[in-house]
Amino acid sequence: MQTTSLSQFNIPSPPPKTTILHRKTTSSRRLSPIFAVASTTAPPSRHQVTHSMPPEKIEIFKSLESWVSENILPLRKPVEKCWQPIEFLPDPSQGPDVFVEEVRALRQRVLGLSDEYLVMLVGNMLTEDALPTYQTFINTFDGVRDETASSPCPWAIWTRAWSAEENRHGDLLRTYLYLSGRVDMLMVEKTLQYSIGAGSDVGAENNAYMGFVYIISRASNISNTGNMARLAIKDGDPVLARICGTIAADEKRHENAYTRIIEKLLEVDPNTTMQAIASMMRKRITMPLHLMYDGQDPNLFEHFSAIFQKQDVYTSRHYAEILEFFITRWELEKLEGLTEEAKRAQDFVCQLPRKIRRLEYRAKKLESRQVKFSWIFNKSLSV
Repeated sequence: MQTTSLSQFNIPSPPPKTTILHRKTTSSRRLSPIFAVASTTAPPSRHQVTHSMPPEKIEIFKSLESWVSENILPLRKPVEKCWQPIEFLPDPSQGPDVFVEEVRALRQRVLGLSDEYLVMLVGNMLTEDALPTYQTFINTFDGVRDETASSPCPWAIWTRAWSAEENRHGDLLRTYLYLSGRVDMLMVEKTLQYSIGAGSDVGAENNAYMGFVYIISRASNISNTGNMARLAIKDGDPVLARICGTIAADEKRHENAYTRIIEKLLEVDPNTTMQAIASMMRKRITMPLHLMYDGQDPNLFEHFSAIFQKQDVYTSRHYAEILEFFITRWELEKLEGLTEEAKRAQDFVCQLPRKIRRLEYRAKKLESRQVKFSWIFNKSLSV
């Protein structure tokens, strides 16, 4: 297991003999795809910058720019047709009396939300609010980066539009949590600052093939927001349910864009694309805030992820289902004419959902333990 010194991120060191767990949990029970169990071997070190795309591969992405203009950019929504956070929140422009009543109604609705739900919602908000990390990450990809921060390249136009749409998600969830009064916003904000400062290390090697495989997996993972909507209805907050459903719809549209990109890459360069999919699966695709820290809990990401698993919002089963969907959508089992290396990658990926299901079935169920979450005023939850 690769561990990272907290000192390089200006994070206070945890107590002696404590390690930061990035990708492998301390118990087999927490076989969660938020850590994305795609291999039983420890991933290699990811801290060395690797540009693994040769010049001819970079040219493939440049040759696809007109295709991006025709097939990806139309998936942007015009700003005037996009929803904005204020549409779901108490509106101060309606006057102080109306605003206070709307806040009071919001605070009454959230009383029914469980502490576990609040932890999941904070985690989702932080994942969305760490957007600067993701746009920076995409701009490391050879062949598609935004060279000037306002490049007219279609790849760059899409990245900026995607970022602008995503930005609303974190803003909306953050304000809703702030108004709820049920979370410790000081600790939430500290977590966000620590986490953006720590960055994210997903092993994409500055490689656009691998990078887009990672992004589509992230978009699919965030689709757990749909399950969050279901729980919000159950707990008596229909407004929050509508918020989660609206965000999930955005993510589905973004997922569609990245699905098309992988489809096109499989068409023009099936060998490299198939190997990239397998490579990212072997490295265990992890959520972007896997270096999450709040200044107190060095295993915060593990604990937060365990709540998702225990609440059946995002589990190994969901991850296997997502993989099966993409295997079918991209017709990976039907790819022919591959090199021997690509065939091995094909076999690995196509068999992976079954392996994940078997691992989940065999995982030993360990006793629950109590963990304090700073986000909810250090209340203890079972993980």
